Amino acid sequence: MVDTTPLIRAVDHFADRLRAAPQSRLQRGAAAEALALARELARRAQLAEEPGTEPREMPDAGMFAAADQITVAGHDLALVLKSEDEVAETVRLVEEAQHRAGV
Repeated sequence: MVDTTPLIRAVDHFADRLRAAPQSRLQRGAAAEALALARELARRAQLAEEPGTEPREMPDAGMFAAADQITVAGHDLALVLKSEDEVAETVRLVEEAQHRAGV
């Protein structure tokens, strides 16, 4: 069993920071960055769960839903990761997105 705790913590931390961010920060790109991350996490989870099928794109549910979208996508991906290296790579992806989002 792979320990995905670092990924869950990173995703939850980013989501918490988004929820606490002012609307102006979300509008300046934090929400778009979060949506891009959520879409990538969801894509990776779908590829792991359904190899050979075309992943569906997560819809844009609006800037106030971005935190929930990365939480759901991150937790879904955590369920299918198979190695510590995959967890570490995904944590880096989350941290880089959070840095770009400025939250």
